[in-house]
Amino acid sequence: MAQEVESIQRKVDAVVDRNGGGRDSLISVLQDVQSEFRYLPEGALRRVASRLRLPLIQVFGVATFFRAFSLRPRGKHLVTVCLGTACHVRGAQKVVEEAERQLGVKAGETTSDMKYTLETVNCLGACALGPILVLDSVYHGQMNPGKVKEVLTGSLAVAPPLRMKHPAVQPTRKLSVPRKEYGKTKVNRRPGTP
Repeated sequence: MAQEVESIQRKVDAVVDRNGGGRDSLISVLQDVQSEFRYLPEGALRRVASRLRLPLIQVFGVATFFRAFSLRPRGKHLVTVCLGTACHVRGAQKVVEEAERQLGVKAGETTSDMKYTLETVNCLGACALGPILVLDSVYHGQMNPGKVKEVLTGSLAVAPPLRMKHPAVQPTRKLSVPRKEYGKTKVNRRPGTP
């Protein structure tokens, strides 16, 4: 038990030091601690409070306010299903039910082998692609119950996962200027640029 506490303290100390040790680094520290342990253990939160010279209640307040943080151990793989309006009307609840059946847990729970944690969220911001299932930060759009097992086992042959890009960087129209070659790379130029 004492070795476990010392191990947690060493890991937290390293995270705090990496983030500068300032009080304003609380969220970054909590993110890194959660990456280290896959959740926020109580001992780690106490050490964070001590090292950042913050009241423990403030650290717990931040840890419980943001849904991205978990005070319970999470599985190695995080499965998230969007239940926002657009996804809901397209059958997201059936996707959740199938994920629960495949994993043998209810939403908000972790499998006994600590392999998967199943969560639901109110919106992922990719409504046009719904329903959406996210497995370890990889978006799988236009999900249906039949695709759930394939995604969870990593053998999704129907379509590759969607790598999300911010909508602002997506071209809204085709460029009318022909491509110019520079070395081996073809570059599109906007009209009026050299």
